[in-house]
Amino acid sequence: MSSTSSDRGGSTGPEGPRTARDDPRPPPPDGMLWDLAGEVRVLLTLPAALTMQVAHPAVSAGVDEYSVFRTDPWGRAERSVASVQRWVYGGAEAVEEGRRLRRLHRDIRGVDAHGREYHALTPANYAWVHATGFPVFQHSRRYLGARPYTQDEERQLYAEWLQVGRVLGIQDRDMPQTLEEFWPYYRRMLREEVERTLVVEELVSVGRRVPPPDRGPRPVRVLLRLLWPVLRPAFARFQRFVTIGFMPPDAREAIGLPWSPRQERRLVRLGRVTGALVPRLPERLRFLPPAYAARKAYREGRRA
Repeated sequence: MSSTSSDRGGSTGPEGPRTARDDPRPPPPDGMLWDLAGEVRVLLTLPAALTMQVAHPAVSAGVDEYSVFRTDPWGRAERSVASVQRWVYGGAEAVEEGRRLRRLHRDIRGVDAHGREYHALTPANYAWVHATGFPVFQHSRRYLGARPYTQDEERQLYAEWLQVGRVLGIQDRDMPQTLEEFWPYYRRMLREEVERTLVVEELVSVGRRVPPPDRGPRPVRVLLRLLWPVLRPAFARFQRFVTIGFMPPDAREAIGLPWSPRQERRLVRLGRVTGALVPRLPERLRFLPPAYAARKAYREGRRA
């Protein structure tokens, strides 16, 4: 979602003149994102990035008016995860997925809570939606990885995230091109743009009325439907916990989300448990199906 109020160097229409690289490609199979974006632990971090996105008033307004996250939360989550997998592992389909998303957002426009007009494809704010992924990756690594990223690893990860941005149609002039440029940009966005919007409040509310899961085998769905009155409060508390916990502390502070030392200790324990268990899983269980299939096909192609 994006706001038309500050189209800095952006397009003149929903798509605008194309000045990004003419041949956008997804990140390489031997890169960092192929080990990161499809591993099951990434599912713990996605709510933090989404909540940072909707802390922007324009994004919040677009999600509030056009998204089905209230009526079809499980389907919305499934489609979002599938889309992210295509950006990284989709090969030739990655660019088409980026074009599909831009077509999907072309008619999303309106007025935000401050009375400012917005359009979902305004470059500055469309870039913010993408940019939120990098600080969440960087911060969550401190809990979910064996150690924090080195500076060289952060540079490589950011370079690969820029590649994903190009797949999504984000022009180079609309995203900081180096790590040294990114952090001042990120801090400025936290200082000047984000706030605790109504959609943020809804996403972190433990009283949110989430329906029982409607995906998976029928016996599992039936069982979850029966148990959901008991399970839903625990699910809501856990969702709030990981949403705020995997959000970088400066973003939490800018949005106004509380976090206690006790919660921090619990997050450290969660990271230790998942760090001990997930890397020992067989690859087909450790990675989401699209990621596993792409990784397997890449290895088989190299052996051929």
